[in-house]
Formats: sequence, C-alpha cells, structure tokens
Amino acid sequence: QAFPLPSLPRKQPTVLVVCGPAQNGAIGLVCARHLRSFDYEPTIFYPKRSPDPLYRDFTTQCEKMDIPFLSYLPTEVQLINDAYNAVVDAVLGAEAEVAEGTEPCAAILATLKHIRIPIVSLDVPSGWAAEAGGSGDISPDVLVSLAAPKECARRFLGRQHFVAGRFLPYDVQRKFELNPPEYPGTECVVAL
Repeated sequence: QAFPLPSLPRKQPTVLVVCGPAQNGAIGLVCARHLRSFDYEPTIFYPKRSPDPLYRDFTTQCEKMDIPFLSYLPTEVQLINDAYNAVVDAVLGAEAEVAEGTEPCAAILATLKHIRIPIVSLDVPSGWAAEAGGSGDISPDVLVSLAAPKECARRFLGRQHFVAGRFLPYDVQRKFELNPPEYPGTECVVAL
C-alpha cells in the first residue's frame, strides 16, 4: 500500500532501494522483490553484503528477477534525483547505533540527506535513534513501521505513515502490550 506513491508515474516507475548490511538491508531486498512483482523497476545498492545464508538467498532471488545492482552510489545527488522517482531507505533500522558512523553507512547517509525525490524509510529512518533520541538528517516522505511504530515515529513529519504488523503473533502482541490497528480485508499494511 505504500506503493504506488502519487509521485511515481507508472510509465517510469523507477525506485532505488538502498540496503544496509544488517536486518533492515534484508528487508530492503524483500521490498525490491515485491516492487518488481508489481511492475516497478527497482535498482538495488547493497555495498556490504551479509554472509548470512538467508540474506544471500534474498540477493539471489533479486538477481533471478533481473533486478539490477549498482556497484557504487553516485555522490552527485542530481544523478539519483534524475534517474529515480523514489528511494527506499533500508540502510539502518533499529540497529542504527551499531553502524551509523562506519563505512559504507556514513557515506550513504551523507548522500541520502541531500536527496530531493521522495524517500520511503523502512521501520526507522536511517540515522534516527529508534527510541528517545533525536532524529537524523534524513527526512523521509513515507515511513513504513514494521511490527509497530518505534518511539522515533512520533517525530516523523512526512506525508504518510504505514504500519506492517498484521503478521505479529498474539503472544508477542500481549507481551509488548501492542494494540495493532484494524487491517481491512487481506491488507498487510494500514495507514496511520
């Protein structure tokens, strides 16, 4: 439901999916697969690939779907703005404290903060503290919270906020005292 964004014309539905080395990067790979299935044209930048077998499988699936991988992220932001209609931020997530200042994440964040096309952040915008800390330099247009919104979502000022949490087992909902929204029909995400 987070796609199609009104700013993505169907005649050129290009999306750059920027993946980090940890869990949020794997979620970005899955996102790229789904975008391809719905006739978008994703391109993936995944500079620090995880050795985890599951992440390797996700990478292979994307390759088998003929999703191109960039070998480098242009530092000239205008090249990205001209080539794509949106960027999916799957660089960091709740694990931001671990990798934010390390390469390649620091260089990616430096580039993303200057992007002028819509940014869709998965779970936690990269560079933001998941809990009570301040927000980073990235200002996404869309936030897709996974499972439940994190504390940082209170500071989100973009156009649309979605939550994808229908899949949460009831015992997890009870344990963390989550009150998920109603998901209409068979929808897996809902707008907040």
